[in-house]
Amino acid sequence: MLDQFEKLGTDALDALKKVKDHASLEDFRIRFLSRKGLLQEMLSQVGKCPSDIKPRAGQLANKIKKQIIDAFEQAKQQLQQQGAKPADLPDVTLPGIPVIAGKTHIINQTINELLEIFGRMGFGVAYGPEVEDEQHNFIALNIPPEHPARDPLDNFYITDNMLLRSQTSTIQIRVMEKQKPPIRIVAPGRVYRPDTVDATHMFMFHQLEALVVDEGVTMVDMKTTIDQFIHAFFGPGTKWRFRPSFFPFTEPSAEVDLLMADKDGKENWVEMGGCGMVDPNVFDAVGIDSEKYTGWAFGFGIERLAMRKYSIPDIRLLFENDLRFLKQF
Repeated sequence: MLDQFEKLGTDALDALKKVKDHASLEDFRIRFLSRKGLLQEMLSQVGKCPSDIKPRAGQLANKIKKQIIDAFEQAKQQLQQQGAKPADLPDVTLPGIPVIAGKTHIINQTINELLEIFGRMGFGVAYGPEVEDEQHNFIALNIPPEHPARDPLDNFYITDNMLLRSQTSTIQIRVMEKQKPPIRIVAPGRVYRPDTVDATHMFMFHQLEALVVDEGVTMVDMKTTIDQFIHAFFGPGTKWRFRPSFFPFTEPSAEVDLLMADKDGKENWVEMGGCGMVDPNVFDAVGIDSEKYTGWAFGFGIERLAMRKYSIPDIRLLFENDLRFLKQF
């Protein structure tokens, strides 16, 4: 055993004499001085020696350890004095390695652009919780218990009274509960509906809600605002229209359609979202005098806006995190 210790010390010192650069010095360190190196292995053998030679073995092992470490440090110092270039340092004369910077996701880009457009028109921004109660998600929005929109199969209920909000109209209710007219806000956010996922539907998507409440507000104000928004977002030549519709929380109500060209150049009317004058029952639910104030609201799907503007054929592309797709925006 002691002879093996002596041989290890001799082999290590001989190996150090052959070290000529930092790379070979690092190889030596790994071989002899690392946690799994030969020196550590020798020290672990001391405890296995017979009791009669264990003291001598311990003294010899410590002596050899000191000799190897001292010789290693001396060789390292000599290389540094000689100005030898470490093999692991980069060549500063080579071109730099480009840093790949992240980008804002296309959905967030669209939200930021929408908020900037409505900010120029004097709208504030409001946010609300994604977990809502039935009072804010349905009752205050004039959606009665028998309405099909309240079917448990069409909502993500958490408890009997709590659910993931199905529309950002809930933020309108919360704003009107706390703030009296005049009100002029937009409300972006995620909404949840258990739709079957396909090219145009997801169970989670984003909406942008707008609400204006004041004395003398009419549908002319709403139409003017939507017209300015569409031309600012899609371009001044964009054609659009109102189509009569029905929503429990607005009366009268309308759908907003855009005239868009498909990949073959054929133009079609494409639905963007709903709008209308705020129903007096909604004002009554939040304590606003419906005889004194009127208001309008709209709700547009943000994914739908982005898909139409950038000719994205499938909503699933927005959520698949494919860099080949995301880098285009």
